[in-house]
Amino acid sequence: MRKVFWSLALAAVSAQGMAPFGVAAQSPRNTTAEDENTGVRVFHHENVLGTSLGLKLKTSDAASAVRAESAVLVEIERCNRILSAWSPDSEFSHWLATRGTAEKVSSELIEVLSLFDAWRTQTDGALDASAETATKLWKNAALEQRPPTTRERETAVRTMQAEHWRIDRAAGTAVHLDDAPIALNSFVKSYIAGRAADAALASGATGVLLNLGGDLVARGALTERVAIADPAADAENDTPLDLLHIQNRAVATSGGYRRGVTIDGQHISHLFDPRTAEPALHVASATVIAQDAVEAGALATAFAVMQPAETAALAARMRHVDYMLVLPDGSRVASPGWSLQQAPHIVRAAYISRATAPAQLDLLITLELARISDPRYRRPYVSVWVEDKDHFPVKTIALWFEKARWLPDLKSWYHDDQIRALAEGTDLSTTISSATRPPGKYTLRWDGKDNAGKPVKPGHYTICIEAAREHGSYQIIRQEIDFDGRTARQVTLPGGTEIGGVTLDYGAHAK
Repeated sequence: MRKVFWSLALAAVSAQGMAPFGVAAQSPRNTTAEDENTGVRVFHHENVLGTSLGLKLKTSDAASAVRAESAVLVEIERCNRILSAWSPDSEFSHWLATRGTAEKVSSELIEVLSLFDAWRTQTDGALDASAETATKLWKNAALEQRPPTTRERETAVRTMQAEHWRIDRAAGTAVHLDDAPIALNSFVKSYIAGRAADAALASGATGVLLNLGGDLVARGALTERVAIADPAADAENDTPLDLLHIQNRAVATSGGYRRGVTIDGQHISHLFDPRTAEPALHVASATVIAQDAVEAGALATAFAVMQPAETAALAARMRHVDYMLVLPDGSRVASPGWSLQQAPHIVRAAYISRATAPAQLDLLITLELARISDPRYRRPYVSVWVEDKDHFPVKTIALWFEKARWLPDLKSWYHDDQIRALAEGTDLSTTISSATRPPGKYTLRWDGKDNAGKPVKPGHYTICIEAAREHGSYQIIRQEIDFDGRTARQVTLPGGTEIGGVTLDYGAHAK
């Protein structure tokens, strides 16, 4: 599942994307009004290709930034009209409905089909647009709570290994040859992200950082820190696995640990090897750094499917490509050049078995932001914090925003932060995550510590969740909990206009 999202203080908050995509690398750079003074401006949009779009642009002035933002949106929308496998009105969908005839198609569709041919050969069949055949096979079998039979898998492999199209570049035509299910979802988002970043530069931006549903592209005079999420993490704000320093590169992460089907209580990855029609079980997640966006996206998917030895052999043949694999046991395998891309090293705590870990004060907050189907929709600012029995702010768990000047719209959090800053001399608005999250379900963890990292005493606390949209609606939820660390409890709270619903799961949890 692809993941690249912006946050601060190693907040590794993930987001949900459209069906074949998700989210695993995140970028913790702070974004405040000060960025506008240095020529960097930030934009967030929802429901762009069915997912979120985060955009940083370095321009000479605000008007140039708006023009570059518009160029990005126009290019994404144009490419989507051509390549979408989810819209019945796209050029790809219309071509897919044909059979055996040479159809005149756009240069973009020919380019993408040609890229799939090239990567199918380059990866010895590990990357194939018809892997959707195996996906459908396992989904149908899961309905009957059984794995596919050997014969069913063999039939699926024969279908996937067939020739699916034939291209005539000179004539500008493509022939669709068979009935195999095809989805252009391995790297098409990466392809569109790269073209959109180029459009921003062509429109006058001198630097661009584009995050399209988990595909990150950095171009020009912008450098970004990118945190790679731990596939074994329970919550989005758990400590990330590693931290990179990226300029003029693309980053993509793929893995099957959050999506898939369940058969007899066993999770089955949504990634399948087209060569065997079997789930990809050798790698928990694969992150790739490359100069080209398509290369990063294609290899991230392929490396999540291939055996680690196959990955090492393929990567050794490619220039300017680095990768890190996280194996199912939590160990990591990285290319020789990976360390050259790392930012100051993250020291990870030693693994503690859940069977022997002591119980701790621990709270999981699952919240759902309202889904508004408007691509121009501006994401709400959200704050999540904890107050003690005297309603003094103890800990800010998450703060998602774009521009610091609008933080007072989160009036309850902002008021509490001013009180806390007077007492502690620390301004959280400059040290907590600055990226507003897209609508969806998200899990946050409070580990029972205050802002200084000290464990709090068991007792009564109030969980506060506040959401506000620029020039829009406002909502706040407060819920008192008895945080004693002895008894596990779960509380479900009703939603409203901005926050769709909240679940608090707290008590004695093994970490």
